Amino acid sequence: MIVNFIDVIFKNKINKLLFFSLIGVLIFYFSRNNGMFWDNVLFVSRMGNHLYENSIFNWFIPDSFDPGHPPSLGFLSAIAWKIFGHKLWVSHLVILPFSIGLLFQLHLFASYYVKNNTLLFFAFLLIVIDPTLSAQFVQVNPEIISLFFFFLAINAILYNNYYLKIAALFFLSIISFRSMMLAAGVFFFEFLNYLLINKERIKSILNIKFILSYVIGSLPGVLFVIWRLMTKGWLQSHPNSPWAELWQVASPQIFLRNIVVLGHRYADFGRIFIFIFIIYSLFRFKKQLFTKEIKQLLLLAITSVFVIIITSLIATNTMGHRYFISSFIAIILIGFLIINTFYKSKKLIYSLLFIGLLTGNLWIYPRDIAQGWDASLAHIPYYNLRQEAIKYLDENDIKIEETASFFPNATPLDNVDLSGDMRWFETYTTTNKYIFYSNVYNLTDEEYENIDTNYSIIKEFKKRGIHIYIYKLKNNDTIRR
Repeated sequence: MIVNFIDVIFKNKINKLLFFSLIGVLIFYFSRNNGMFWDNVLFVSRMGNHLYENSIFNWFIPDSFDPGHPPSLGFLSAIAWKIFGHKLWVSHLVILPFSIGLLFQLHLFASYYVKNNTLLFFAFLLIVIDPTLSAQFVQVNPEIISLFFFFLAINAILYNNYYLKIAALFFLSIISFRSMMLAAGVFFFEFLNYLLINKERIKSILNIKFILSYVIGSLPGVLFVIWRLMTKGWLQSHPNSPWAELWQVASPQIFLRNIVVLGHRYADFGRIFIFIFIIYSLFRFKKQLFTKEIKQLLLLAITSVFVIIITSLIATNTMGHRYFISSFIAIILIGFLIINTFYKSKKLIYSLLFIGLLTGNLWIYPRDIAQGWDASLAHIPYYNLRQEAIKYLDENDIKIEETASFFPNATPLDNVDLSGDMRWFETYTTTNKYIFYSNVYNLTDEEYENIDTNYSIIKEFKKRGIHIYIYKLKNNDTIRR
């Protein structure tokens, strides 16, 4: 029955598009009330509101919150708000076509390596179940857009569609600085694929047609960089930037720490099981393992994020799991091909890896260990809990303006919910009367110590490992739990 269902889905392009559209609409429906989370408070709300309130073409973002990136998602959001209203669901609607497009491109990407429809379905399923990729689908963020255009470009290369590659690169190069790095990754992949996999000569690869495609494709990104340097004189940060200390050259100690963090990002949220399986298979099958398909995917896993990795290692800024999703996808597909090609117990191994990735969404670290909360579905309960906690504050006459909170909640309520509520949690100063805290906020050891010592919990909200505590500066009040 499952096989027949899969055959119907993958029978033709129309059925596939309908299937992926249905998935996209369901994701939109269930996530439409998810507020802005993590960096998206900046990339969507703050930058988008600036364009919405001034001019959608005024990309000159005030220095006080200018991260340097093109305000592309804010631009798209502002246009949608002008048409449909300044609502949270409208922002999710902006992401919907890119979600559908990415699902289709991931299927097309997997189908290049897996020809059987049934196997293709399970390969696709193993890819999209990755916690970090799954988490992006339920947030309003530029990652889904970047990944859509990235895999559109990669598929254009694999299926030899020259003009589609140019179009994909053209848009990929203007989403963010990281998308520009992904565009560079597309170049490295195509060049080295011809050179190392197809064994072509450098002269035949670097012809006018090849070079012209990347010149045209990178044009928006290049023009944006030139414009920024001419108008502002800086790209990522300036001396007075809130992020200035994050974009300094890493010391040897921080560089070594970054290497460890990079390894953790790849192994986190259940991907460790994929790596253990691949390493075990390498020892077991040795050179046999390196088929042409696996070599090509390994090349993509490295080249797609090569520039991102180098930048992340030499900078003091922390690196997010989402930076490496394109690489995760290639590695997961490598794991699937190894199962299908070299093992007899295919169903058992697949099931174990699938469950391993799925349970990655349950990984919640102790509070003293910083976690990439935007990189797994573990954070999902936070959205409703936050609304319940705000309602509690209002019902108990606890003013938002007299309550401290932390990133990404230390911002006007409107920046999270697009509700028009401009009340703003105050900055944490160690002596605030009230504190609004959740374990999805990564605090410093000193902040935890002060809160534990000087504050008591007056209300708590909990669901599936996520909690929000309302603290009050210690007195003799009875603690309510």
